[in-house]
Amino acid sequence: MEMNVKLQVFEGPLDLLLHLIDKNKVDIYDIPIVEITDQYMEYVRAMDNSDLDIMSEFLLMATTLLDIKSRMLLPREEKEEDGEEAEDPRAELVQQLLEYKMYKTISYQLRDRQMDASLVFYKDPTIPDEVLKYEQPVDLEELMSDLTLNKLNDIFNQVLKRQDNRRDPIRSTFGKIKKEEVSLEQKMEWTIAFAKAHNTFSFRNLLEAAHSKTEVIVTFLCILEMMKAGQINITQEDTFTDIVIESKIAA
Repeated sequence: MEMNVKLQVFEGPLDLLLHLIDKNKVDIYDIPIVEITDQYMEYVRAMDNSDLDIMSEFLLMATTLLDIKSRMLLPREEKEEDGEEAEDPRAELVQQLLEYKMYKTISYQLRDRQMDASLVFYKDPTIPDEVLKYEQPVDLEELMSDLTLNKLNDIFNQVLKRQDNRRDPIRSTFGKIKKEEVSLEQKMEWTIAFAKAHNTFSFRNLLEAAHSKTEVIVTFLCILEMMKAGQINITQEDTFTDIVIESKIAA
């Protein structure tokens, strides 16, 4: 009566040798070559020899094991003259096994990572409309950290004083001439357009360009409103120097 035995499939001769070493619980650096070779040959005899390519790899390793076995059975050579012992016939095989075991362990780790990655699902990023429409609030304290309203007020008063000095004392007594009122909305539009065009400009020069005290006041209010809206940055290098306005409005 014939009995069919299903052999474990190995990836190659080194894989089979590692299996035999683990099975016999022996040290890979001190392989009992006689015992391992006998077990290896038993497996090779039971293999299906229809695949010559695979069979040739196992037969080549069998030849190597038999060669090591024969050298291990021979009497050990005496120490050489320089005092070094003869090289262990198993050394090259041990090195191959260690390298194969390292790569095999790495392949298992990569396979596990691939399996873990297959369980992860991704979706295209979506941003809610309320997040897209969000605008970061303007921190007025940070915006005016190096500037106080007193400094703005000082320049404002200086410009008003110059407006008064421009008045002719003789012509001013000829009666009153009605002037067209300055529109805050129109002045705001003009100031925003000026900021877009100049990017960086002087606060003092901006006020001095006004033609009347009313226009100076309206221009000053526009600057304060633009500061509140975060449309401009205001800096002053020293205490008595001019204030520089930097536009944050896209041109």
